[in-house]
Amino acid sequence: MSGGDTSARKPGGASPAQTRRRVLALLPFGVAAAAGGGFWAMLSRMRTGGFDPHDIHAPALNRTVPDFALPGLDAAHPGFSGNDLRHIDRPVLVNFFASWCIPCVAEAPLLGRVAALLPVWGVAYENKPSDAAGFVSQTGAPFARVALDGSGRTAIDWGVSGVPESFLVRPGGIIDWHLAGALTETVVSATLPALLSRIGR
Repeated sequence: MSGGDTSARKPGGASPAQTRRRVLALLPFGVAAAAGGGFWAMLSRMRTGGFDPHDIHAPALNRTVPDFALPGLDAAHPGFSGNDLRHIDRPVLVNFFASWCIPCVAEAPLLGRVAALLPVWGVAYENKPSDAAGFVSQTGAPFARVALDGSGRTAIDWGVSGVPESFLVRPGGIIDWHLAGALTETVVSATLPALLSRIGR
């Protein structure tokens, strides 16, 4: 056998080393094909209305809220836990916000109108207490409770992908509805009233 490649090979066939090199050379094409197929499937779903990018990290609806317990902002805005939400006797809107979030500031007046329909509990995402307090004071956000999620861990457990995000929680601590993004006039005047009517509260 000549020097160089000492790998065993079948007569008339490629050596194992040559086969490995060919597989490695073709691997990027296989990865690109798989990614392209996934992207094409996503585009097809978008055209037919079957793909919602906001649902990528969304929690499963009709599931119980995750376990958590967060401290409150102050005496007027106590914190809350998953257990608190599992024992509510009427729907609650849980709103994740941050002081540095411009859409959160913009939606604050709409939160005031939501508070006329049902209690609004806020979760300050990755905020210092002083920053969260400044947000509540400056925007007039009508939170009955404000929990401090300084680490952002609870937001992850809820499936939050960005702020603001809102969750309608019905008695029993069941997530009934989820909005990734800021509240809108349509949500406040039509969507939420319809949901509350269906829930019967």
